[in-house]
Amino acid sequence: MSDVITQAVAQLNEKMDGGFDGTAKFVVEGEGAIMIDQDGARAGDDDADVTLTASRDTFEGILNGEENATAAFMTGKLTIDGDMGKAMQLAAVLA
Repeated sequence: MSDVITQAVAQLNEKMDGGFDGTAKFVVEGEGAIMIDQDGARAGDDDADVTLTASRDTFEGILNGEENATAAFMTGKLTIDGDMGKAMQLAAVLA
């Protein structure tokens, strides 16, 4: 597992405030994938309600608050496949 994924899992678990009742997968191109569910974040590549895919730079920017996820989606830096409602719910939980 890459250092990017390991660090991101730790950061996401710090931010998780509960309340996410679905499954989401962040795919960080060239690094791996992170699963998020009601138990928190972990490295993994399982099926999910929604899959968000971004480059390492975009993902780190979103995670650090330097990049707006909505703007990244609108400009094509972030792709979302699956349940858009779950993506919006995840954004609210991690805010």
